[in-house]
Amino acid sequence: MKEFLLFAGLMLAAASTSHAAIQEREVTYSANGTALKGYIAYDDAIKGKHPGILVVHEWWGHNDYARKRARMLAEHGYTALAVDMYGDGKQANHPDDAGKFAKEVSQNAALARARFEAALELIKKEKTVDAANIAAIGYCFGGSVVLNMARAGEPLKAVASFHGGLGTEQPAEQGKVKARIASFTGEDDPMIPATQVEAFRGEMKKAGVNYKIVTYPGATHAFTNPAADEYGKKFNLPLAYNASADKASWDEGLAFLADAFKAK
Repeated sequence: MKEFLLFAGLMLAAASTSHAAIQEREVTYSANGTALKGYIAYDDAIKGKHPGILVVHEWWGHNDYARKRARMLAEHGYTALAVDMYGDGKQANHPDDAGKFAKEVSQNAALARARFEAALELIKKEKTVDAANIAAIGYCFGGSVVLNMARAGEPLKAVASFHGGLGTEQPAEQGKVKARIASFTGEDDPMIPATQVEAFRGEMKKAGVNYKIVTYPGATHAFTNPAADEYGKKFNLPLAYNASADKASWDEGLAFLADAFKAK
């Protein structure tokens, strides 16, 4: 009898956990005739509607790293969509290609906004998503993208940039930004020097934005990506993974998002 009860208990536990798993699927959507390849992740154990978060990739393109972050967000109860800003799921294997792809988007504000808004409309239609509670996070190139979307007045509750460039030709305007904004950068990042951070701080203050800026001592560019060391050595770039800064920025980013979604 004891053996049977033990077996039944194990089976019941297995059955309950089998329904509590991260669900993931690839999606294809479009903007102005260009096919965009995305990836959605959510936890099916969480019932009802909950906030949605767009994840914008590094300049390497929509790859496994962006999907990893989407899954991590799903583990915290969000529905996350890793977006495709380059089109057709293009990925770069060399900085020359990455720079080319990123430039095509960053120098065409209308193109960037159309592709971002296509992803925004897609996630709003997800059955698990509360369409009134959407945020966006981005890494490197993606960090710059989400900041620019906030500057443009996109209807987002929050935007978090991880080692994303802070400069812009279209600074935030008083009353236009709807999102809370957070920037997480490395103090030793030559691509985002202290002068750029301070200029960004001034921009946010002038525009009356609810913002947060955090810098991490000893961290350089791409500090959240474990593959940064390999990329840095291979292409002689100032990239390096920093485990402590990665964890700290992720934890602070999660707290920032939670606070933004709670705010009325």
